[in-house]
Amino acid sequence: MPRPFKIPESVLVVIHTPQLDVLLINRADAPDFWQSVTGSKDWLEETLEQTAVREVFEETGIDCRPGTPLHAGLADWGLENVYDIYPRWQHRYAPGVTRNTEHVFGLRVPAATPVTLDPREHTGYRWLPWRAAADACFSPSNAEAILLLPQFAA
Repeated sequence: MPRPFKIPESVLVVIHTPQLDVLLINRADAPDFWQSVTGSKDWLEETLEQTAVREVFEETGIDCRPGTPLHAGLADWGLENVYDIYPRWQHRYAPGVTRNTEHVFGLRVPAATPVTLDPREHTGYRWLPWRAAADACFSPSNAEAILLLPQFAA
């Protein structure tokens, strides 16, 4: 059975410590593509917060569901990025879909929060100071979000 097309609405979750160290993960399908947690809605009715919580857990093993201690650190930054879908991933979307809307969240976690990657999606992770993390991102929208971290973490 073929996979359904991706919904062109996604989240970007900047995971950071109180010291403003940022978690970056390396894509398995694109070596040296370091990024924050990203992912599309699984179904149209899924809320953006549900998408953020699910993607954080799937990609890092960090549990920030409602009722967990880390949920209080999840914040919708109220920012949207609309961008052209990279040609290498265009086939995942329905014919004619060329743009994605990305909603930005932050997740504050304690320093030394354990990370468990899904090896099908990511091959490595690292914690970097926020400016270095922004410089390391392949995605301009991800880098811009990280550069805004000090104002949203205040």
